[in-house]
Formats: sequence, C-alpha cells, structure tokens
Amino acid sequence: MTRSYDLIVIGSGTAAMVASNRAAAAGWKVAVIDFRPFGGTCALRGCDPKKMLITGAQVIDDIRRMSTRGVVAPEARIAWRDLMAFKRTFTGPVPAKQEKNYASKGIDAYHGHARFTGRNSVEMDGEGSFEARHVLIAAGARPMPLPFPGAEHLVTNEEFLELEELPQRIVLVGGGYIAAEFSHIAARAGAKVTILQRGKRMLTNFDGDLVDWLMESFQAVGIDVRTGHSVNAVEKTNQSFIVHARSKDGSETTVEADLVVHAAGRIPDLEPLDLDAAGIERDERGHLKLNEFLQSVSNPAVYAAGDAAAMGPPLTPVSSHDAKVAVRNLLEGNQHRPDYRGVPSVAFTIPPIASVGMGEQEAREKVLKFRMQSQKTSDWYTARRVAETIYGFKVLVEEETDRVLGAHLVGPHVDEVINIFGLAIRQGLTAEALKTTMFAYPTGASDVGYML
Repeated sequence: MTRSYDLIVIGSGTAAMVASNRAAAAGWKVAVIDFRPFGGTCALRGCDPKKMLITGAQVIDDIRRMSTRGVVAPEARIAWRDLMAFKRTFTGPVPAKQEKNYASKGIDAYHGHARFTGRNSVEMDGEGSFEARHVLIAAGARPMPLPFPGAEHLVTNEEFLELEELPQRIVLVGGGYIAAEFSHIAARAGAKVTILQRGKRMLTNFDGDLVDWLMESFQAVGIDVRTGHSVNAVEKTNQSFIVHARSKDGSETTVEADLVVHAAGRIPDLEPLDLDAAGIERDERGHLKLNEFLQSVSNPAVYAAGDAAAMGPPLTPVSSHDAKVAVRNLLEGNQHRPDYRGVPSVAFTIPPIASVGMGEQEAREKVLKFRMQSQKTSDWYTARRVAETIYGFKVLVEEETDRVLGAHLVGPHVDEVINIFGLAIRQGLTAEALKTTMFAYPTGASDVGYML
C-alpha cells in the first residue's frame, strides 16, 4: 500500500521539526521519517549535550583560575559517569517528546531508512512506499570519510558523547570545532589529550590572531596540539591504538592512545537516499544543487534545509531559518530566500572564541574601506574579575556607513556578547548606535563600546 502526503520530511532534527510543524499548521498532510531517535544532532548528539559537558569542565577551570584568589576546593574533579548521567537527563526525554509533538499536530512519524524511488516517491524498510507532492531533505550531516588505513577504529563525536568512562589517553584527528571543544572537556576531566591537525593552525573559521591567543588555554591544561601533522594510519594493538602521522617536513611520528576521535569535519548525510532515483543532482563537492529558494534545480518537488542543504553555515539557527524559508516557499510559491547575514559562530572552548560577519582578510580582498580595532585585553576588568588571561577582540567597521562589518572575540562571556554584534550586522546598526547604548555594568556587554 502506498501512503500519500502533501509533504514528506526526511530527518527529525531542528529543520525537520520546524518545517513539519509549520506545514501541518497550514493544513498539509505531513510525514516525518528518520532511522534514528527523533530529535536530531543538536538536541541528542551535538550542541546541547556537548554544552552540558562543557559546563562541568568550565567549573573545574573556574576553580583552577580562582584557586589562589580566595576559592579553596582541592578535591574538585569531574566524575565522568555522573556528568554523563546529568547530560542524559536532557537527551533522554527528547525522542519521546518529539513523538508526542508530532502526534499532537497530526504528523505521521516513521522510524526507518528512507530512500527515493522516484521524483515524488519514497520507500522505507518495513513500511512500504510513500508518495508526496513535495519532499524536504533535512537529513543532517555525518562524519567525513577518512582515507587512511585503520580509520574504522576512530569513534565519532556522537560516540564520544556517550562514553561511560573517559579513557586516559585520547587523540583527536582534526582541528575544528569538535577537536577544540572535546579536547578542553577531556583534559579537564583528567585525560592526556593530543590533537593532530593537518593544517597550519586550528579553528580556521576564526580569526588567526585570536586563535593564536586562544592557544595559550590549550597549553595551560596540557593539551598537546600538533599542527601540520597528517594522520597516515591508525593501528590497533591488544590494549590501545598507535596513531601514525607525518609532519609537514616529512618526519614520521607516532602517538599511543586509548581512544582516537574523528574530529576532521562532517558532510551532508545524503548517500543513503538514492538521489539519482529522484533525479536530484549534486555538484562537484557532492552537495545538493539548489536554487536560491532552497529547491532542487533538477527536481522542483524537492527542497532541502540545514546541514543537508549546505547553503549557510552548519549551525542550528541556520537549520531553523532554512526550514522557515523552505516552508514559506512550499506554501506560497518561491518568493523567499535565506538570509545568512550576521550569523554568529562560537567554539565553546574555555574560554570561548566567537565570530560574526567579515574577517579582516575578506574585507581587504573586497577592497572595502574600513577601520579596525584589535587588542588583547587581559588587563580589562571582565578578564581580571575571573582571573582569565585570554581576552581580546578584532572589530571591523565600514568607514562610509559606520556599520559593523565583522566582529571577532575571544575570552569570558564572548559567546553571549557576539550576539550583539550579530544583531548590529543583521539590522544595519551603526558603530555609533552601539557605542551610545547603555549596557548593564559590569557585564561582558559593557565592553562593546570600547571595542569600537
């Protein structure tokens, strides 16, 4: 038997939830299909559980920094099992809540692997065939395949977030968000951590000067960061793993580990969908070919959102934004385009690093006339109050319009303060408007005027 719908959504993360709810509210008959527990990466296997673990690591770091400044807690440590149990108080109820939400809105929810069988048809193991006027691909992302022998021995970021015990020696392969954040969690939980990064520096999506300042925090907790090191192989022994790597100068090195973590990036999770059966084209990178309305250029019945679309930064707010745009286009015809201006990005290291808008190099390449303020400000009250030595900023303002082009921050509270700059960029606020705003004092936001 073939079931018919107005919209089938593949996935159950942020984009899928937003899109299915809005389409159902408009009277459409909607189905959601996901082979994993409902909730998606952010709620179950990414942002939210990660931030809960980071909270524990942050407390340990707070005590370390304040230990000679009136705080005495010599026995403070992370009890990994208890911290994971705390994390599960959030992640555990999510799938059931999602299913209840779908049921309350009349959305049919199915567990299984979906794959296209035609331009408007989908098949799922155990549930037969489905037809729909439209399909929204919101299947999220998966770890990028790694080419070296022994890559199968690496655990993913998702598996790391489910560890019952934290191994003593951990190697992270890669140098982006996952490597930066997980290394800070693991090191403060007592593990010896090594990062092997192929590029010349970590966190390439962030300003290089600020990343250099941030690296002091890696050194302070004993994280061994080896940039310019490409992993050649991972060898499994009786009790551990041997990671073989080659540096830029050609020298070989090995690192022994109890756990090796894949932190080398993620790609849209499209392979299981059999896109060819639906005539859905991809580009040379393997990404969906979409028009400006998030619609497949080769199959107009199909739209995409979030990580699967790969049109904007791979961030949860972008997934939500994409879903809203895609649903409006489905309901009203193609009239709406995604707007990725002023989307902040944060790596939740300790302290965090944050960015929004243009970087210095991009502004220079576009030959824009701008003024730039940049300073390492470890002596400012915001940093001194919490005994943090890493605090600084780089802010770009266009000369002619006085509008903020970009802001790059590192240090305490910058994960919150960056949103002010994001608001300014998205709404076209001037630097003068920010400077004349009266922020609560003393807070991280009260430093904004001095950054301009």
